[in-house]
Amino acid sequence: MSRLAASLPPLQRSLLTLALSLLGVLVFWLLHLPLPFLFGPMVACLLAALIGLPLRGTGQIGVGARTILGVAVGATLTPALIASLPSMLASVALIPLYIGLIGLIGVPFFRRMGYDPATAWYSAMPGGLQDMIIFGAEAGANPRTLSLIHATRVLIIVTVAPFFIVHVFGASLSHPVGEPARDLPLTEMALMAAAALIGWKGGEKIGLFGASILGPLIVTGALSLAGLIHHRPPAEAIYVAQFFIGSAIGVGYTGITLTEIRRDVLAGVGFVVILAMLAALMSELVHLMGIAPPLEAFLAFAPGGQAEMTVLSIVVGADLGYVVVHHVLRILLVITGAPIAARLMRVSRKEG
Repeated sequence: MSRLAASLPPLQRSLLTLALSLLGVLVFWLLHLPLPFLFGPMVACLLAALIGLPLRGTGQIGVGARTILGVAVGATLTPALIASLPSMLASVALIPLYIGLIGLIGVPFFRRMGYDPATAWYSAMPGGLQDMIIFGAEAGANPRTLSLIHATRVLIIVTVAPFFIVHVFGASLSHPVGEPARDLPLTEMALMAAAALIGWKGGEKIGLFGASILGPLIVTGALSLAGLIHHRPPAEAIYVAQFFIGSAIGVGYTGITLTEIRRDVLAGVGFVVILAMLAALMSELVHLMGIAPPLEAFLAFAPGGQAEMTVLSIVVGADLGYVVVHHVLRILLVITGAPIAARLMRVSRKEG
């Protein structure tokens, strides 16, 4: 079976991935498990990857699905939200401190685990997975190691965060993610689709980081502030975004070996424990300062991927604007600062 699967051409591997993802949704749905459109594909593809099936991402289709989240966030940009931004400044000001603490603890942790300086540096940086792989590879780091460590970070946080949301914060995962498409004006859905495409491709053209999310966010935000959009994307679209995000997390483990599990995945697990303690410290500080409620503080500082934390914020009905502002700033600071700091500190693959 594995030899037959290994000979599959790219298109059939993508179709296999989609089929397994749909099966995961169905199983989670029938068993009444939480977040079936996110966890179903994620678990199905993760298990398939671990048994050696040659999964393959959905390319531009999967990236395009992320534009839905950008539109969802952009639609929350209202004059009232803009007016509330100054109240977030004290919380936002903690982000550089948070990143600094992660680096000060994370880099020595990975060095002790036996990684070279460049791989340790970019493994510790809490930025976007693709960006850290690209910058790391340019510095001589091991891109496969970076991919597995960051995928493990996102996987564990996305898996554990809902448990804390329900059992620690007493929130529900059944908050409506949006109105059904049949209840939304066709003109607004057309504007959302146009904002998604223009923002995504326009953002890529000008080199905007996270263009698939931030581009649509900016364009939709402008339309929302102009009074042309009054709703978030339909629920069906949010489910599609969850589906492709969950699938992508599982696909990240395709081709993994036992050696990589023992070395890279376990290192990633250990690092997540460190991140969890730092995130808990920062979110508790924000709460004690009276800046934000505990749930919003937790979601804002949980070091998951921007897309994944946006999904969780939507399904629990959290203050989307507050949460996303913190994650965008975190990723922006890491993407712009990590390569500069690495050069100043002469971080390379060489030991010492």
